[in-house]
Amino acid sequence: MDTLSYKTVSANKATVDKEWLLVDAKDEVLGRMASKVAFLLRGKHKTNYTPHVDCGDNVIIINADKIRLTGKKMTDKTYISHSGYPGGQKSISPKDLLEKKPIAVVEKAVKGMLPGNRLGDQIFRNLFVYAEETHKHEAQQPKKINLNDIK
Repeated sequence: MDTLSYKTVSANKATVDKEWLLVDAKDEVLGRMASKVAFLLRGKHKTNYTPHVDCGDNVIIINADKIRLTGKKMTDKTYISHSGYPGGQKSISPKDLLEKKPIAVVEKAVKGMLPGNRLGDQIFRNLFVYAEETHKHEAQQPKKINLNDIK
């Protein structure tokens, strides 16, 4: 068997081919959409996926204020944050957070599905979330993608 005939190809920053993808979040279930977007951001759908390299695509999410949550999660779920001071714990429901800052709900869901290290922070910078239909990335000519086509 000739061992020089095959090699494991590992992607690096120079060889990664990044695309721009557009996802419409209107009437999508939050968790299902976030897991598929995290899959695209991570680059797991590509043949040259390398776990320690940012080889995913740039993803634009529009209509973030029109997402759905199943069951009673809109009122019963809570996002908890702490300032670090005694008595500094705050909690907010998705319904209130959607009214205050609609993109934060989607960003929190996707961020929680990425690695919790420096690579995860770097990958998260490839996500662009907008509450409305318009976005400022028309020059990149993003390819509209249907989330139901992703496994």
